[in-house]
Amino acid sequence: MKRFMTLALAAALVMAFAATAFAGATYDRIMKDKVIRVGIMTDSIPGAFYNAKKEWVGFDVDIANEIAKRLGVKIDQVPVNNKTRIGFLQQGRIDASVSNMTHKRSRDKSIDFSITYFFDGQKMLAPKGKFSTLKDFVGKRVAVMQGTTSELNVKNLLKSLGDAAPKVISYQKESECFQALQMGRVDAWSTDSTILLGYAAQVPGKYELVGDFFSNEPYGIGLVEDDSKLRDAVNFALQDMWKDGTYEKIYNKWYGPDTKYYFPLTEKIEMWP
Repeated sequence: MKRFMTLALAAALVMAFAATAFAGATYDRIMKDKVIRVGIMTDSIPGAFYNAKKEWVGFDVDIANEIAKRLGVKIDQVPVNNKTRIGFLQQGRIDASVSNMTHKRSRDKSIDFSITYFFDGQKMLAPKGKFSTLKDFVGKRVAVMQGTTSELNVKNLLKSLGDAAPKVISYQKESECFQALQMGRVDAWSTDSTILLGYAAQVPGKYELVGDFFSNEPYGIGLVEDDSKLRDAVNFALQDMWKDGTYEKIYNKWYGPDTKYYFPLTEKIEMWP
C-alpha cells in the first residue's frame, strides 16, 4: 500500500509539473511568432462568409482581426466548420475559434472559452405565411446542422410539443440546410436566429422567422485548454473593445438598424473593474 501511495504521489507531481510547464505555452508562442491562428466559419451569414467578391467577411472576421490587432500580432485565418472547430483546437491546429459557438458546459470539458461576446437564440425559418406558431412544426421536417446544439434543442422542443418522433434532418453546412429548405426537402430550418436572418436576406420576402426564441445561445471564443494567459488576453481585448466603442461599431456594421441583418443588441459584455 505504501509503495502504491508513493507511485500515486509521484504521478500526481509529474502531472502537476506538466500542467505548470505547459500553462501559457500557446500564448507565449503567439507572442514569440507574432501570429495567432484563428478558426473562422466560411458560410455563416453574416457571421463569417465569402461575399460576391470572394472576400472573407463578417462579424466574426472583424472581431477576430480586432483581437489580433490588440494583441499586437498578425492573424492566420483558418477555415473551420461545426465538426472541425473543437478538434482543431485540441490538435493545436488553431489557437482560437471565433465561429459562432455556443458556450456549453459539455464543450467546456475539452476546450476553454472566453467571456460571452455575442448573444443569440434559436428559432425556426420557414416559407412566409405557411406557419404561425412553433406548435405548427409538429410532424414536419426540420433541417439542422449536424452535431450542433441546435440539433438537440429542436428535438427537445418538438418532443415537448407532442411530437413523439421528430423528423429532424441533419446537414453539414448552413448553406446545405438553406438549400434543402428552398428545394422543399424540409419544411423549416432551425438554428441561431442571426444565421437564419442572414440567409433569408438573400431572397427577401420569401422566408420568415416563426415563433419565439426556444433556446439561449451565448457565443464564446473557443480557446486551447489550460492557457490562462491567452484566455485573459482575449477577455481583456473584448472588454476594451466594448469600453472604447469598437465592439458597437463592428456590431452595427453587421447587425445594426441600417443593415439587412438587423438584430437588436439586448445584452452587454461582462466587464471587470
